[in-house]
Amino acid sequence: MSLVNYDPLFSVRQLQDDINRLFSGWSTNDSSSVTADWIPSVDINELDDKFQLYVDLPGVDPKDVDITLEAGVLTITGERFAQAEKADESVMRRRSERGTGRFYRRFILPESVDAEKVKATGRNGVLEILIPKQAKAMPRRIKVAA
Repeated sequence: MSLVNYDPLFSVRQLQDDINRLFSGWSTNDSSSVTADWIPSVDINELDDKFQLYVDLPGVDPKDVDITLEAGVLTITGERFAQAEKADESVMRRRSERGTGRFYRRFILPESVDAEKVKATGRNGVLEILIPKQAKAMPRRIKVAA
C-alpha cells in the first residue's frame, strides 16, 4: 500500500498546460511550444525606459539557454535534464512534478525596443532579460506655455 497526495485540480492544471502549449505557437512556422516538454513561467514588467522579463529556470545552467531576437520576436529555448539519482532500491518514485526536457517560449516585442542593447543574466534559477526601449519611444512631458 502506498500513500499518494490527492490533488483534485491536477487534471485541470494539466489540461490548462496542454491547451496553453497548443495555442501559444499557432502563428509560428518553425518549432513551437507544442513540441516543448515543459513551459517555464515568465513575469513581464514594462517600465518607462525598458521591459523586464523574469524566467523561472531552476536547475538550468544559464549557458545552456539560447536567446534570440529576430524580426521583433524574442525566443527563449533550452533544456533541463533530469537529476541523476543514486541506485537505491528502497526508493520508489511515485510522483514527479518538475518538468524536464526541452523548453520553448516566444514573445512578440513592440517596435519601440532597442534590439541592439538587450541584456540577459542568470542568477539563482531565474533568467533576467532587460530590453531597453528606443529613446524616441519613451514618453516625454511637454510644458504648455501660457
